[in-house]
Amino acid sequence: MNKDILEGKWKQVRGEAKVWWGKLTDDDLDRAAGKLEVLTGLLQERYGYTREAAANEIEKRVTEYEAKLKVEPQPANIK
Repeated sequence: MNKDILEGKWKQVRGEAKVWWGKLTDDDLDRAAGKLEVLTGLLQERYGYTREAAANEIEKRVTEYEAKLKVEPQPANIK
């Protein structure tokens, strides 16, 4: 995963992030704003992860999220 992808999809991922990492507050998620380094640091603070473990956790969750989006049917645009 590229950090630009996380930033670009942050609005979609933010809601999932609340479920994935329940210890992160709304303020934490606002502060992260899709920035990989900030989110990594927040996971380290809240969960005691190493930097590498936090980065791996983010990678895993976002990859799973993207795979889920590809499988689920997308709603048609209604005009």
